[in-house]
This record gives sequence, C-alpha cells and structure tokens, in this order.
Amino acid sequence: MSKGKIQKFHPKFVGRLILQYNSEYMEQKKRSLTLAALILITALFVSIPFFRLTFFAFTALQSDSEADSQTDPHNAKVIEIHKGENQNEIAKALAQSQTISNWKDFIWLGRLTRQWRRVKAGEYQISSTMTPIEIFSVLTSGISIVHPVTVREGENIYEIADDLTAKGLATRSHFLFLCQNHEFIQTLGLSESQNPPPHLTSLEGYVFPDTYFFDRSMTDSEIIKQMVKHFFAFWGKKEEDQARQLGLTRHQIITLASIIEKETGAPEERALISSVFHNRLKKGMKLQSDPTTIYGIWDRYQGKIHKSDLATKNPYNTYTIRALPIGPIANPGQDAIHAALFPADSPFLYFVSHNDGTHQFSRSFEEHNRAVQKFQLDPLARAGKSWRDHLKQPASVVSSGAGTVDSGSKNLKSQQYPPQSLQQPKKDHLPSVPDPKFPKRHSPNLYR
Repeated sequence: MSKGKIQKFHPKFVGRLILQYNSEYMEQKKRSLTLAALILITALFVSIPFFRLTFFAFTALQSDSEADSQTDPHNAKVIEIHKGENQNEIAKALAQSQTISNWKDFIWLGRLTRQWRRVKAGEYQISSTMTPIEIFSVLTSGISIVHPVTVREGENIYEIADDLTAKGLATRSHFLFLCQNHEFIQTLGLSESQNPPPHLTSLEGYVFPDTYFFDRSMTDSEIIKQMVKHFFAFWGKKEEDQARQLGLTRHQIITLASIIEKETGAPEERALISSVFHNRLKKGMKLQSDPTTIYGIWDRYQGKIHKSDLATKNPYNTYTIRALPIGPIANPGQDAIHAALFPADSPFLYFVSHNDGTHQFSRSFEEHNRAVQKFQLDPLARAGKSWRDHLKQPASVVSSGAGTVDSGSKNLKSQQYPPQSLQQPKKDHLPSVPDPKFPKRHSPNLYR
C-alpha cells in the first residue's frame, strides 16, 4: 500500500473530515431551523389576521341584549348605496353609521368572500346588532326599502312632481322635463294610429292614479315609465273601440276625462257631467270649465281666478275656445275615463253646484239661471255649506252630497275630505288672499 493511500486514513485526516461534516451538518440544521421559523412566522402572520377577520365577520358591533337595554332609536340605520359607489365609500359610510367596527376589515371581508361584485344599489335598513356577514347579505339581496307614493285622481304632473321631490324620490325639474320631452314620450308607446296629434307635448293625463312603491335607486325615467305602464294596464282594445264609436281619439277622451275628474267628486254624477260636455261639444258650445282656465295659468295661479284670466287666450282656456283643450289638465282615474267613454243619455247643457258635492242639471240657459239664483245667489242656500264651513267640522266625519264620509275608511277614493267639489269655492266666492290650506282642486263652474 502506497504512502498516499495510507495518509487518507490517518487519524488527523479523519478528524478533519468529521469536523467538516459536523460543520456542514450544523450549517444545514441552522438553515432548516431558520426556514422553519420563517414558515412559522409566516403562518402566524397569515393565520392571526385570518382568525381576526373570521371573528370580525361573525361578531356584531352590538349584542341584542345591549341593544334591548338601550333606548337609542338609532340602532336601526338606513344606508343608501348609489350606482357607481366604490368599496371604500360604502365601507366608510357603514363605519360612520356605527354599524361596523372597522371599515378596512369590512373591505377585506368582502374581497375574500367575493361579495363586492354582488352589492346592488338601493336603500337598505341595517342594524348594529347585525354581523358584517349579515350586512353583506342585505346589501347583496337587492331588497331595497320602498316608499309608497299615491297619485290621486285629478292630480296634475306638477303636484306629482312636488310629492315625489318631497319624498326624495325624484328631482322636480328633471321629472317635469321628462314629462314634457317629446323624445322621451315617444319611447313610451303613446302614439296613436287614429287621427294622431302632431306630437304629444306632455304626459299629463297618462300618469295613472294609483299607489306605487318606489325605491331611491330608481331614476326619474323609471318612475314615469312605471306610472305610464299602469295606464296601459287599464286602457285596452275595448276602450279604444268605444272612443272610435264616439268619434274621438284616445287623447281627446283622456282630455275630457281629466275635466270630468276635476269638476265633480260625486261618483254617481260623473256620467251626467260627461253628458253635459258631450252635448256642448256636439252643439259647438264653449265648455267654460274653470279648471281648464286654472291649468292654463298654473305657473302663476295663487288660488284665485279673475275675469281677466277667463278672457286670456291659451290652448287650455275653454272660455275662449269652442273645443276641448289641447290636452289633459290632470290625470284622471279609471272611473272618470269610463264616464268620458260612456256618458249618460241626457238633454242637459248646464250644471250648478248644490254646495254639498252634488249639482243641479239644466236643459236651458233660463232654467240654469233659476238654479244659479236658488243655489248660489241665495245666502240661505249657501249657509253652512261652503268649503270653509266643511273645514271647520271634525275630520272624523264629514257630511257630503254622497252621504257621510268617514275619514278612517279605506275607501276615500271618490269621496275625499273635503269633497272634491267643495275643495275650491266658486269664483264668486274665492278668498281674497292666498290661503296655505287652500287645496288645488276646483269646483264646477257656473255656466254663464
């Protein structure tokens, strides 16, 4: 055996090999421990926020017992999510409303659970007793708070716009702009094949009276479309055929119905009122209806009309034109539309108020003058029957020509308080100054 080979097994050489091996082993072990520590730290770094986020997700800001023990009425919150709002805006709004404890955690919770893409615009009611997971379930449900809006028979688009604006559901100027915008009106299917007008200039008459439920995420155009859709749910082929038999277009029928709606609040009189207008139209007589005059000066009307207003020429004033107005003056209900389509068979050309919600009908001008003398010019006939006297009565029970009206009844659709024909005094008995309580519904005109 050679000397070089013997040196490989020398004790000193072997010792060096062992030391080198031990050194490499320790270095490898050190690296392994470092890696394990890094893995452990990373795991802790990940798991602690995970467990923290899990705790956040299923923990309400306030327990039910805490909420019950407090008299704070703000436990229930209403949050409105607008189209286009981002995660930060929504989460911060929730934190400001004190329904979540940490808006950043709420953002991360939504990202991890992929809820943000499912959040829908709307108005939602949430509470500090709800967990963030429960809050997300509400925001993604699309079940928004709805607000009831009642369009009453005889209201015009200006009054409807005011009501919607007061409820925060529409912008008055934009709502009215759409109601009078030809291009928008064309999208609603209101064009007529039979003798159509050049174009419909307003949606007046087609915003159908009913009770609607709107949420704040709806646009003005969506609200209008829903109202007009209700009109078409009523107006169908039967109504179209009847209008054709009368020689009138749908637009003319709705215009006439709007005048009937404004002229009487007594359901049993609508067909007779309709017959008066049909008879006058056939004879080429002026309709001479005060409500048409008032609508023509609506922008400056202050609760009183003057003789000069009756003489003012405009497309709505039936004191100056021998025809129907250019369009409806209000939005009639189905009963008024039915009356316009099916007038009573009568010889009457005039009517005058009994001062109790009903009217005296006359065939001739002489007969009408006698009725005016009896019911309007005789102070005894008017005593205790004026609209002011009715306003002084208790709100629970009001006497009208149609019977006794209970204000607690659910059926006040036709008999309103005050009765529609009493909601505005005659033009010879109008208040001298605008009355804030003076309603914008008008009584029948004295045909003079």
